[in-house]
Amino acid sequence: MASALNNLSEYDANNIPDGSKFHIHLVVSEWNHDITFSLAEGAKKTLIDAGVNQKNIKLSKVPGSHELIYGAKKAQEQKPDAVIVIGSVIKGETKHFEFICHSVAQGIKDLNVHNDVPVIFCVLTDDNLSQAKDRSGGKHGNKGVEAAIAALKMANFHLKQV
Repeated sequence: MASALNNLSEYDANNIPDGSKFHIHLVVSEWNHDITFSLAEGAKKTLIDAGVNQKNIKLSKVPGSHELIYGAKKAQEQKPDAVIVIGSVIKGETKHFEFICHSVAQGIKDLNVHNDVPVIFCVLTDDNLSQAKDRSGGKHGNKGVEAAIAALKMANFHLKQV
């Protein structure tokens, strides 16, 4: 497991771009609300700590993780510097979990390939609720923090490429 030895909330602030010039759009799934909004809060706090003005952080809600694809596409059309999609898919008793996880990952990948605004993937795909809690503010930190750092780095990368 990738996060078994890591705290997702730890990073070196000296290696993070100044976020004061960036606009970041968070697209958050309402499904597994406690998990996703904890991730969103971690991302938002990290962005603000890195200098992003709170008014330059937009948050849009979608019903579930599958809808993150459309939400991210619409967010890209508004030309932010980066989009972060935030969701949580917890394995159940059917193959629905695999279909949703695969579809969302492929959809977000396609948005990154075909469009010019980077989309950061912050979708937890856990076997159980305990794992999701551990990665959304629990013993492994908050994956939203990691996503925010990736968004800042990709926004900066994009800015340098233009």
